Amino acid sequence: MVQEITVERLRDKIDADDDFTLFDTRAPEDYDDWHIAEAVNVEYSGSNDELVGDFDSFREELSKDDEIITICATGNSASSFAEWLEAEGFENVKTVEGGMEAWSMVYDVVPISTKDDDVEILQLQRRSKGCLGYLVGDKRTGKAAAIDVTRATQTFKEAAAERGFDIARVFDTHVHADHISGGRELADELGVPYHLGQPAETRDPTYDFDGIDPNDSVDVGEVSIKSVHTPGHTTGMTSWLVEDEALLTGDTLFVESIGRTELQFADADARDGARVQYETLHKVIMSLPDDVKILPGHFSVTDDGEYVDVTPGLPMMSTVGEIWESNEILRLDEDEFVEHMFENLPSKPPNYETVIATNEGSYTPEDEDEENELELGPNRCAATEESVVADD
Repeated sequence: MVQEITVERLRDKIDADDDFTLFDTRAPEDYDDWHIAEAVNVEYSGSNDELVGDFDSFREELSKDDEIITICATGNSASSFAEWLEAEGFENVKTVEGGMEAWSMVYDVVPISTKDDDVEILQLQRRSKGCLGYLVGDKRTGKAAAIDVTRATQTFKEAAAERGFDIARVFDTHVHADHISGGRELADELGVPYHLGQPAETRDPTYDFDGIDPNDSVDVGEVSIKSVHTPGHTTGMTSWLVEDEALLTGDTLFVESIGRTELQFADADARDGARVQYETLHKVIMSLPDDVKILPGHFSVTDDGEYVDVTPGLPMMSTVGEIWESNEILRLDEDEFVEHMFENLPSKPPNYETVIATNEGSYTPEDEDEENELELGPNRCAATEESVVADD
């Protein structure tokens, strides 16, 4: 009988650079849209229980006792292919439970260093999609804030509980376009405030939220979190400044790129949005002290599953000074910046209009299967497909 392994186990084997072959049994077009970097494609029909793709090209490279792992969308066709491989005489075959849908919810929880030992920042990295969320905790009081929470609310709760924190506030940086926010759900479950920057009212959310005006602060325990209005990606975009030490920038500024602007701003307004982004980057974020940490809301993952200038499981962060020295887009003058924003934009996030409507509260997905479908694939919130960080 074929052994199932969890996506967490697959992650650990990839990180350890274990010797195995990973077969993705989905249709080639689905594989091309989004796959794990280490995977190769051999299509297998779970419904017809038959090999569709070309396996012979791999057969000669594999020994009967080589470790083989199979994956598909949800686990069905991969399991059938694993059984087929066993029937072909391969003795060490495993299949990934839950497939790519489960892979899309794998997280790494990574601590971020702080000047004050009583302040703890945890970065929750959704490695398949490139989403970053945060827990900001005060060890003195045991209170924590959860920021940019995804649908994996249990992951955020468990990370807080493991470190002895009670989540006292929940924040979003903006109305997200690439994934479904779990912020309101978590806040409602825990009976705690759900915060957006007050400028998020420009997006016409259909629900009530505890808005925080620009430059106002709230406390989580004894930790101060300040609202910094950083429009450009959206009109309502708000970054959160923790203890004047770390700025959680959402989709405004990334380690390897900057946030795109045309998902909200379109047509004649598109270049105006880019000018707003330019002003935010130069006059707001880059005006902060050089040692302020930049903690973004995303990192870039290619359709081939490659990570751009980051390593999952390690802190994904930079500083104002480092970004100013290395980010080539920031070095452009305003007109060059605006034109650059529209020269090589990546394709828009899949289903982004429906995801935005969901996060505005005007649309409700039918079930978890639809939520999974809406979120499949990496985020595409950066203005560039490649890193814009200059090589040393």
